[in-house]
Amino acid sequence: MREWVPVSTSPKGRLALVAVREFGSRSFEEVTVGELAASADVTTGALYHHFGSKLGLYVFVRRDVERRLLDRMEGAAAGAGANSLEMAMVVGFDFAVQQSFVRLLSERPPCGEDDLMADLLTRLSNPVPEPIGRVLASAWRAALSSVAEGGSMESSRRALLALSVSLGEP
Repeated sequence: MREWVPVSTSPKGRLALVAVREFGSRSFEEVTVGELAASADVTTGALYHHFGSKLGLYVFVRRDVERRLLDRMEGAAAGAGANSLEMAMVVGFDFAVQQSFVRLLSERPPCGEDDLMADLLTRLSNPVPEPIGRVLASAWRAALSSVAEGGSMESSRRALLALSVSLGEP
């Protein structure tokens, strides 16, 4: 359960909304504290007050976006039967592209955060053991990264669909 839902008119809410947009389209390194504060019409002090650092803001919005993504993927998997893994990956990919979360979600979770995407893909790939979830999460992120770098969404989507995972014995 969420501890807090940002109110878009509050300084904290405006920072969160701006961060989602900026980190969704540009890498963490490319986005500056000054740009975030100016776009949210707050001081840099407000960013540090509410989030502690640029990384704190990034982690906050990343968790929110990733939770929305994983909820959709889990829902798609639940209704897909034998194709649950494939359906989850494609639904998640489409969501990330449509919501402009491509850059944000193409990056691995920061600084030791759990990789919830790899965990979900591991569960959906059962009984295939680790590192299958990490391998699939890397491929999923590579497809998003390709789109972020100007590649075709359809080509990246087809690449995800071409992945095949044998759930039987090797």
